[in-house]
Amino acid sequence: MDPGKSPLLTDLYQLNMMQAYLDHADTKAAVFEFFVRKLPARRGFLLNAGLEQALDFLEQLRFSSDDLEWLASSGRFGTNLIDYLRELRFTGDVHAMPEGTVFFANEPILRITAPLPLAQLIETRLMNIVQLQLLVASKAARMLLAAPGKLMVDFGLRRAHGAEAGLMAARASYIAGFAGTATVLADKVFGIPIFGTMAHSFIEAHDDEKAAFEMFARSRPDNLTLLIDTYDTQAGARKVVALAPALAARGITVRAVRLDSGDLIALSKSVRRILDQGGLADVRIFASGGLDEDAVTHLLRAGAPIDGFGMGTSLTTSSDVPSLDCVYKLQEYAGLPRRKQSIGKETWPGRKQVWRTYDHAGRMCGDVLSVETDQQEGEPLLHLVMQGGRRVAASPKLADIRARAERELMRLPEPLRRLETQNYPVEVGQSLSRLAAEVDKRLRL
Repeated sequence: MDPGKSPLLTDLYQLNMMQAYLDHADTKAAVFEFFVRKLPARRGFLLNAGLEQALDFLEQLRFSSDDLEWLASSGRFGTNLIDYLRELRFTGDVHAMPEGTVFFANEPILRITAPLPLAQLIETRLMNIVQLQLLVASKAARMLLAAPGKLMVDFGLRRAHGAEAGLMAARASYIAGFAGTATVLADKVFGIPIFGTMAHSFIEAHDDEKAAFEMFARSRPDNLTLLIDTYDTQAGARKVVALAPALAARGITVRAVRLDSGDLIALSKSVRRILDQGGLADVRIFASGGLDEDAVTHLLRAGAPIDGFGMGTSLTTSSDVPSLDCVYKLQEYAGLPRRKQSIGKETWPGRKQVWRTYDHAGRMCGDVLSVETDQQEGEPLLHLVMQGGRRVAASPKLADIRARAERELMRLPEPLRRLETQNYPVEVGQSLSRLAAEVDKRLRL
């Protein structure tokens, strides 16, 4: 069973509220928006990802007879809820920022308009789907900005928090601009290029390191990368130099060597020297082993001649920022704007839009958050993607989403591209401020 496809992958309180809504005929149209309240200290921007999987979830939402039998047998819910769930399909509208779009705090990236019980039910799984991919995409974007022009590959499946997380991390990092992933299923499902070298165990399984290199090369000659740090890294590099002519005679070219441990600055420099002196100037150096954007920045500033990086744990777990203060909040019900007033967690009411302006060089220079019907300068970022439960257009190709992300990262203000702390300006429109004041007046007891 794939738990990700079950509508029971939700919080109990969603079903509790649905029961209460149905008992009191609270089934009018509701508007919920998904946004991030505030950016973490080390995130000057976020990169949207996960929308396609969110729409897939909505299209496929339905309760099986087994689900309904189990819920009925639990004794927790009335027959009116069970009957409602039996016929339940997503029939609402969805507005969203396209995947690959840069966004900032308090900007809705997803808006759901649907009958209240239905809009309530989908909250948990939508947040579960979207948060992971935008976290990984944003982390991957930072890594790419730290190492412009370098090959970046996702190596993180084994440290991901579950199978779905590992697969979605491969997708999200590819959207951000990674060259590919080590996760084989990502190729089958998404067509993402896959990369693989060898493990230390392959070397250890043979008594002679050079013989291990040769056997692997003869079996896997395409895009050959040899792992050279199982024993003595510099000795491993010399063995590659010694072996290369014999491999070349067989039509096999060593494309790269991989370093996975030790002082990567000193080792990469010495390995580069050994390879160059041995006539292997075209052989690239690829590094892995607990790296993140800070480590990559340090390596490159120190002049480490490394051509590419395998990013694992820090990528797929977004280890420095493993979660976001993201929320899915009711903004309108039965035609009236709604607003949460909790101290520190206040929300802006109503259906909203985000407009973005650019400077003369095409860089982002500011956003305006206001009510959807407002008239603002700039590019509106939210678009209708699903109406009446159906997509309004074919799903974009992954390559097109990736191209959008590349354009967005190029259009970041320069301080954000350098991963420096900067408060990007997001202005609240006067119309939205007035609406909030009107809601407060209406709700004043």
